[in-house]
Amino acid sequence: MSIAEVKKNAELKMQKSLEALRVDLAKIRTGRAHAGLLDHVQVDYYGSMVPINTVANVTVVDPRTLGVQAWEKGMIAKVEKAIRNSDLGLNPAVQGDLIRIPMPMLTEERRRDLIKVVKHECENARVAMRNLRRDANAGLKDLLKKKECSEDEEHKAQDEVQKLTDKYVAEVDKQFSRKETELMAI
Repeated sequence: MSIAEVKKNAELKMQKSLEALRVDLAKIRTGRAHAGLLDHVQVDYYGSMVPINTVANVTVVDPRTLGVQAWEKGMIAKVEKAIRNSDLGLNPAVQGDLIRIPMPMLTEERRRDLIKVVKHECENARVAMRNLRRDANAGLKDLLKKKECSEDEEHKAQDEVQKLTDKYVAEVDKQFSRKETELMAI
């Protein structure tokens, strides 16, 4: 393994961590409807638990309402029950073949709770970035021990890994600020 490979590997892993954070933050509800909100809801489909989007079509009816259309009539009640029992605090209503899910208004207290969740997710992402930096630095030290690079090259590469870490931690901070602003907007 070379210095370039260690740095590239660290950057790829940091990008993946940042993308995972974006996905996690997208699941945190802001009072506006978006189809990805139900992605982690599991439905009992003939004895096995499957994601809701494998048994139904999830659409945004209007900015404050989601619509869920089950592909099989027999699944409507199961989908509705899965949404009701999820940790999202949603109250679905069945209207014929369509399950309408109104997004409740967020209270000030709920907004603050959600910001704490966002803060926690972002801190986990920062820790992941620092762990990736540590792993990359350990890889660089191994290269130095094996005499595959000089001390100067190793120090320079560690500085570059630190700059990379700083860049991705700053991006995590931007994601936090963006989500906090979004949550506090009424």
